[in-house]
Amino acid sequence: MKSEVGASLCAQSTSRRQSLVEDARKEREVAESESLAPEPLANIEDQEEGSTTFNLMFTVRNSSTSWLSNNIKVFEKCEARIYHIETRPVRRDNNKGDDLEFFVKCKVQTSSIGALITSLKRVAVDVKTTREEKLPYFPRKVRDLDTCHNLINKFEPNFDQDHPGFADEEYKKRRAYFAELAFNYKEGDVLPRVEYTAEETATWREVYKNLSSLYPSHACKQYLNALQQLEKYFGFREDFIPQLQDVSHFLKERTGFQLRPAAGLLSARNFLACLALRVFPSTQYLRHPSSPMHSPEPDCCHELLGHIPMLADKEFAQFSQDIGLASLGVSDADIEKLATLYWFTIEFGLCKQNGSIKAYGAGLLSSYGELMHALSNKPVLRPFDPEVTAVQPYQDQSFQPVYFVSDNFEDAKAKLRIYAMKIKKPFSLRYDPFTCSVEVLDSPQKVKNALNQIKDELKSLCFALDKVS
Repeated sequence: MKSEVGASLCAQSTSRRQSLVEDARKEREVAESESLAPEPLANIEDQEEGSTTFNLMFTVRNSSTSWLSNNIKVFEKCEARIYHIETRPVRRDNNKGDDLEFFVKCKVQTSSIGALITSLKRVAVDVKTTREEKLPYFPRKVRDLDTCHNLINKFEPNFDQDHPGFADEEYKKRRAYFAELAFNYKEGDVLPRVEYTAEETATWREVYKNLSSLYPSHACKQYLNALQQLEKYFGFREDFIPQLQDVSHFLKERTGFQLRPAAGLLSARNFLACLALRVFPSTQYLRHPSSPMHSPEPDCCHELLGHIPMLADKEFAQFSQDIGLASLGVSDADIEKLATLYWFTIEFGLCKQNGSIKAYGAGLLSSYGELMHALSNKPVLRPFDPEVTAVQPYQDQSFQPVYFVSDNFEDAKAKLRIYAMKIKKPFSLRYDPFTCSVEVLDSPQKVKNALNQIKDELKSLCFALDKVS
């Protein structure tokens, strides 16, 4: 009887069609066809039309105290706006302290740049210029996510004729209600509580009951430990659908991740940006009752049973954030590769534990059929290598023919960081745990401040180690 039930559940789960990778690919194709980036671009400094912000470096020989006031007229004549100016003695063996190096950051009409440089060369030497780098827009603080609502609508019941709820007007009204909750949410609000219907609870019950029978033998230990805590303290059980606010508190206490409601499937760029800020966008609606063991899009069964227990593990949470941080400001091609990495790890990843292969990916842990398939002898299992994984063709119409196995999350995290450092972008950034924001490291002082924070923490840890030793 059990094998017949398993076969039935597998059959119902062969047409999964949600894919962050496909979303990223389409974003890239649209951007290439229209010669546009998927997000608006802005310079570090606001640029007025026809003007340019750039840096000037030059040397003044035998300078006197009157040089600055006398020669500032060079900038005035070209109507340049000076934002910043610094001087320092020239570092030469034969310099008696009279030669000065100047650094000037200014904005000038683009048509006047040539005249400004020519005028400077008459009174200075070693004149050099560098234009301000353009910095792509990306959210840097959690409140910035209030504007990240780019949805992929292709799987919703209003747009997809194959969606099990396409002809169900009541279900579509219910989905519209959940979407409105998400769109009205702003950072700082209490996460909306939902009174689920008996029909929705019945769907949850069937999914929960069937998957729970597989977890002891198929799920990794981190998942099992977190699920046990969720069942004991946060209402995870067959007859009750947990509320996002309670689950968000659980994650915040353990790994610093928090939830925010999502109206549906976000674009790959927006979704990965949320992970960078330790925010996980979660839907609150349930799949259509006619298809309880399969959903063409992420629903709260997928989020709560697939993602939440794993996000309670510190190593896995850091791995998730690292993928998000790597995505900020990168090209569309790199977004597609990072989305593929996400797909084969956070969604469909496997790991080694005690001589066995276990599942940690949310797409596996929320799909009875694919969870059984992944740990059978049918698919090909390969060691996790970001360079290989990032270009692996994915399958979103049936089960994956290939899965990637990590030795452990710490090893996977180390490999991902090496991969991320190879991604070309003209700036560096870090996540500041004190302000819970992303900081662009665009000055030596910012780098020094970050290093000082790390040094202070290392001193405290070394002191603690001495005490316990």
